[in-house]
Amino acid sequence: MSPFEDGPDQYPTDLAGLAAVLVSIESENPPGNERACAEYVHDWFDRHDIEATLVEEPDPDRPQVGARVGGSGDGGGPTLVLNGHLDVVPAGDHDEWTYPPYEGTVEDGRLYGRGSVDMKTGVAVAMLAALRLRPDIEDGALDGSVVVHAAMGEETAEPGTRALLDAGFTGDYGVVLEPTELRVATSEKGMAWYELSWPGEPAHASRPDNGVNPNGHLPAVLAALADYDAELRERTDPLCGRAYGTVTQVVAGADSNKAVLPERAFVTLDRRILPGERIEDVDAEVDELVAALERDHGVPATWERHETYAAAEIPVDHELAEVVREHTDALTDAPTEPWGIRASTDVREFVERFDVPAITWGPGSLDQAHSVDEYIDLAEAETGLAVLERAARELLTDGHVDADGSAPE
Repeated sequence: MSPFEDGPDQYPTDLAGLAAVLVSIESENPPGNERACAEYVHDWFDRHDIEATLVEEPDPDRPQVGARVGGSGDGGGPTLVLNGHLDVVPAGDHDEWTYPPYEGTVEDGRLYGRGSVDMKTGVAVAMLAALRLRPDIEDGALDGSVVVHAAMGEETAEPGTRALLDAGFTGDYGVVLEPTELRVATSEKGMAWYELSWPGEPAHASRPDNGVNPNGHLPAVLAALADYDAELRERTDPLCGRAYGTVTQVVAGADSNKAVLPERAFVTLDRRILPGERIEDVDAEVDELVAALERDHGVPATWERHETYAAAEIPVDHELAEVVREHTDALTDAPTEPWGIRASTDVREFVERFDVPAITWGPGSLDQAHSVDEYIDLAEAETGLAVLERAARELLTDGHVDADGSAPE
């Protein structure tokens, strides 16, 4: 059932209803359709008397939202930042979906639709946590403040979260609510896309000897990249696992006539970067690989790096991680041992750029992200909201909240 067909409140305060509305607002990236969803989130905060701002940096055509409950974080206690992104990957062929990707269908305890797990339910959790904490923050029962991010551009490594932090929506702790099945990730891999390319000389395929076919170099290039990946797999991180270098695209002549030799060939390398690896060193490795291709195989290749995500980590026993683990353990069976996420998230913006300790933690399985018939279990999401509220109360309390959720006497 669609949240709009049955006519509920357009600005619901129940988790299933709010997440379903967010899913129903298409915000695909590419091309970058976050505006309608950002405007809805801003209006939701306004409707519920929470201060919110439409932030037009870094792209005025793709606004995002920063919201705040409590003071500005300048001496009134700690500030907890709850981060989520509004963009979703394209849904592809809608006919392949059992449930339409932008109807926000709730069926058998699951919310289906593009973005249900990655990560509009996480955004809804952040919004509702701020709403639930507001009375105690405003009357002084809790110290500090809560900030909510509804960011643009995360799926394509654009600086939405960075711009929100730059705009003052920052704090002392950060929780990036990507789906981790409620496991606390204190570290994560980085990622960079390297595009290697080399020229050909176009000629009609009926006279191929009149030109140079760049596809002739593909075996040597792919073999060199396979060797590089094999070398990388020997590098491991105790929490995040192996480094990888995976060829994800091979393109030559796709925008030309099929009877013409391509003007240039392109190969994209997806490089997964471990904590402790510097991007400058990864660049140097790719530079040496390209130099060896020309030296050993006569391939006149060049490279460019696109969409870079830095790796990030905080101590596994940081207070933020310990508090969230404690309350996760009290309400769930989720594993609580130290762990690192093997994907890349906006946690890097907090840790690497702004020196704000942050974790990746949220409801839902990463296996569902970007899939056809993407869904999230709503019971797990409700539990996640309860855990987050309890953890926030401890972090914002002068003292500690006991494991049963009660405040100290």
